[in-house]
Amino acid sequence: MTGNHDPDGCVMKEIKRDFARNLRKEQTSTEKTVWKLLRNRRYLEQKFRRQHVIEGFVVDFFCCEHNLAIEIDGGIHKNRKGYDDIRQSLIESKGIRFIRITNEEIERDPQMLYTKIKQAIDRDYDRIPLSLWERG
Repeated sequence: MTGNHDPDGCVMKEIKRDFARNLRKEQTSTEKTVWKLLRNRRYLEQKFRRQHVIEGFVVDFFCCEHNLAIEIDGGIHKNRKGYDDIRQSLIESKGIRFIRITNEEIERDPQMLYTKIKQAIDRDYDRIPLSLWERG
């Protein structure tokens, strides 16, 4: 076995973790706005993480409890739509749902993010079957 052999992918995990850490330090102004809205369980007491690694990809914000990723689409995303679509499909195949919102939408009405999150959480609860007790 050579020194470069990494069967567990530990080196890659460390690289992704460091990349996410760097993204947290260099947030865009829109990401800062969103983080102010979500941090410290400010919305519906839900825990959100920023620049969270999932399946080797970094998503802007993530709520573990609801398997919900939030992506803020800025100018760079216009040039890489194909990549973003494939990336999103791979992550969604693991049961994670996405909210995509543009910089412009956040700048125009930051509270709209709350509406989108609430809709996603409500859809999540709508899929949970009622217990026998609740059905009567």
